[in-house]
Amino acid sequence: METVISSPGTHNQSTVFTSIFNASCRFDEEFKYILLPVSYSLVFVVGFVLNATALWLFLKMRPWKPSTVFMFHLALSDFLYVLSLPTLIYYYANRSHWPFGVAVCKMVRFLFYANLYCSILLLTCISVHRYLGICHPLKTMTLVKSRHAHLVCAMVWAVVSVCLVPNLIFVTTSTRDNDTLCHDTTNQEAFEEYVDYSSVIMVLLFGIPFLVIVVCYCLMARALCRPRRGISASQQGAASRQKSIKLIIVVLVVFAVSFVPFHITRTLYYTSRVLNLNCEFLNIVNFTYKITRPLASINSCIDPILYFLAGDHYRSKMMSFLTGKRQMTSSQTPEQAHIQPNNNHGIALVYKNPALKASKNSER
Repeated sequence: METVISSPGTHNQSTVFTSIFNASCRFDEEFKYILLPVSYSLVFVVGFVLNATALWLFLKMRPWKPSTVFMFHLALSDFLYVLSLPTLIYYYANRSHWPFGVAVCKMVRFLFYANLYCSILLLTCISVHRYLGICHPLKTMTLVKSRHAHLVCAMVWAVVSVCLVPNLIFVTTSTRDNDTLCHDTTNQEAFEEYVDYSSVIMVLLFGIPFLVIVVCYCLMARALCRPRRGISASQQGAASRQKSIKLIIVVLVVFAVSFVPFHITRTLYYTSRVLNLNCEFLNIVNFTYKITRPLASINSCIDPILYFLAGDHYRSKMMSFLTGKRQMTSSQTPEQAHIQPNNNHGIALVYKNPALKASKNSER
């Protein structure tokens, strides 16, 4: 990715390596040998536990609703990514020495971007589905099925995999003294081509989905704030409204913390290198980009919060698991628990046709 020089002296663990992009600009990256191993270790431990638990609970929640399908694939994407983190923890803790070979290097870098863009697209799918549930509830309940969600998720995996094939080609390793580097981009000779490719991918897999999410949330906010005619405030699907508000908050937090800072700083970093800007600015941009890389991984720990707050039946399933599968309160008899109506609907339906409503009442 970049040329590096080492300070005079014997090559050992205390040697300070400095990146050099031209004859007059060089900077020290010692901070990343502490920041990245520590942050990736935390993400690995927390992400592994939360996503393994989420996958296990989802598998016990069949049959799945469409929203559950999207969340399961999101948890699967996060889980596959955190499994790759031990190699990166070792790499940076060992001061950028990669002993695992070029194939593993390519796969680890691929999993990072696959998780990044699968997460963005799946969060977009969840947001669009919730928008349809709030703004078009009858059509959503009748037309959107779990098999459609499975098909959409398969398309997400396929699109991301195809788009990241060039990344497998660009990513490579190189030698530095006695060390082997695993580049997160490519070598210096192909860097400008990589920047062009990365810019196209960013627009397709980040820019457009983010715009879709913003539009959906604006329409959802307008629908949630507008009272429905002839219906009291207590009848307007309070549970669904709260779930939708929680969804909006969690997804916006994920984008604000993980995705937006990473893409902004990465764009500045790539542009600064291509334009060969002044050294002081390049030092600042390099530092900010390096510290946002762990932030891009934190989404693997934030996503399970989405399942708990907005997932259909996920919270009740987890609570029943934590409490020894005792779902009845002390004030309920088994008969009352059996006949208690299910209030955990993701979408509140409103009958607009009086005849349809009368027929439903007559059937009861």
